[in-house]
Amino acid sequence: MVDLKAKPFYLTDEQIAWVEDSIAGMTLEEKIGQLFILLQAQPGFGEGQIQAMLAQSHMGGLRWQNGGDKAAIYKQLSTFQKNSKLPLLIAANCDDGGNGAAPEGTFVATAAECGAGQGTDNAYHLGLVAGREASAVGANWMFNPVVDVYKNWRNTIVNTRSFGSDPDKVIANARAYIKGIKEANPNMACTIKHFPGDGVEELDQHLVMGVNNLSVEDWEASFGKVYRTLIGDGVDAVMVGHIALPEMSRKLRPGIQDKDIMPATLAPELLTDLLRGELGFNGLIVTDASHMVGMTARVKRSQAVPGAIIAGCDMFLFANDIEEDISYVRAAYDRGELTEERLSDALHRILGLKAKLHLNERRMPEESALDCIGCAEHKAYTAQAADSCITLVKDTRANLPINPQARKRVFLVYVGTTPNSKGYKGDPVKQVLVEELERAGFTVDLCPNFYDLEVKNGVSPMNFVKMLSHESRQSFIDTHDWALLVLNIKGYAQENEVRVRWSCNHSMELPWYNEEVPTVAMSLNYTNHLIDLPQIHTFINAYAPNRTHIRAAIAKLTGQSPFLGQADESVFCGRWDTRL
Repeated sequence: MVDLKAKPFYLTDEQIAWVEDSIAGMTLEEKIGQLFILLQAQPGFGEGQIQAMLAQSHMGGLRWQNGGDKAAIYKQLSTFQKNSKLPLLIAANCDDGGNGAAPEGTFVATAAECGAGQGTDNAYHLGLVAGREASAVGANWMFNPVVDVYKNWRNTIVNTRSFGSDPDKVIANARAYIKGIKEANPNMACTIKHFPGDGVEELDQHLVMGVNNLSVEDWEASFGKVYRTLIGDGVDAVMVGHIALPEMSRKLRPGIQDKDIMPATLAPELLTDLLRGELGFNGLIVTDASHMVGMTARVKRSQAVPGAIIAGCDMFLFANDIEEDISYVRAAYDRGELTEERLSDALHRILGLKAKLHLNERRMPEESALDCIGCAEHKAYTAQAADSCITLVKDTRANLPINPQARKRVFLVYVGTTPNSKGYKGDPVKQVLVEELERAGFTVDLCPNFYDLEVKNGVSPMNFVKMLSHESRQSFIDTHDWALLVLNIKGYAQENEVRVRWSCNHSMELPWYNEEVPTVAMSLNYTNHLIDLPQIHTFINAYAPNRTHIRAAIAKLTGQSPFLGQADESVFCGRWDTRL
């Protein structure tokens, strides 16, 4: 059972009395409702709808999404708190800064970007800005930092979300992020994720059960070290991924059959024996999103919903059908599978966290706090991160710096994520690139893109023909001084691996120009594109598709500013040819 006077709660007798009195005053339906963190994804959700949602669910937590601008989000979250019998834990997901809390929020840096910089100042600023801006709209619980160790370059779901492949670097940056959060708002909880650890394999738990296949010894030396350290520091919460840790399960459950090895969210040996027992975690355990196939394809939902709580999770993230999911927990309780002791333990941790955050005293900040969102100070941290982290991965032909007076004419190839909507009207980042290159003094010749041709000219086989067309090599050389290939590719929960995909087959975008003129490639997202572009001799990781990072990267490739970032070994994808 939880000790509310111990780490990470440190509650006073008065706070514990509030927890006990609150639990004593609950009906069974209200107790079960406290186990759920529900998603509110509809903008303009009115007070009547909010009251109905709360009356139906008695939910303990909220994760909002698509709630409109910052003022609308604040109003909506205020309405939830005003109408909730007990204060709500309101969670934000701020991997990159306050842009995870509101559309006007500040992107500071990715974790990969922070890991490329020297020291931990950028991770601290990342937490500081995320904490300020998420707190301003009414959040009190941060679903961050990500503490996955990036051990497999093929893993794109945590590529930009991990501080790197070195556990010590992950620990240092996670500590800095948490320090920033706590300085922004001492009454905001932090969560480390995704226990028992992503980044070892290439699969995405959104699509399949993840498997961390490290030996017990290797896990202890990497992920175990990270979790032991941050738990020792007093982190508030742990988010558990739908990720199996088979060698640890086999150690803790000798003779366990392969068919019985479950994702950590459903594995009591990983939650109760390892996380609670051996790692000594006394705080709150929350599942990752429950719609992920990593959980839903392993057992029936009627088993998974109560099963996660029975196994040792305290809160269940999201519902499929609220009434149905709650009924699954009630049925497990009535059958005696969810014991009164386990339910009480979970409730004490949930209410204990609310008491620690003083939510029983003050549920929402003043509306004037919204002024900090997107402020000049926060944007300055973005520029600082870009300057200190943008990385020259390699320049084996000494193509840099490029002087716009001497090499003015650039052939710009922009490869973005494949459009998935008829609403596609072009990628605005491409125009930012053109503007910033021209601002630096270059004349830009923009390579066609098949999707843009289809939008501009209508559907026609001639668009494909145009993408296959090439002028003579000599003519190209005569009219271009260098080439810049920019990659802005990102995917999420749609495929297990995200790789470079050209806009059509045999496209003139392909780097046939690499040996004709000096060629530079630059990524605005993932760090592992050399696997698909090993022939490129100059490669830059710029980390973010915004004007600040693009301008900083151009300043560096023109010699106006030095490259200060350091590449993680993973960027070379375990191949010799990517280093040439």
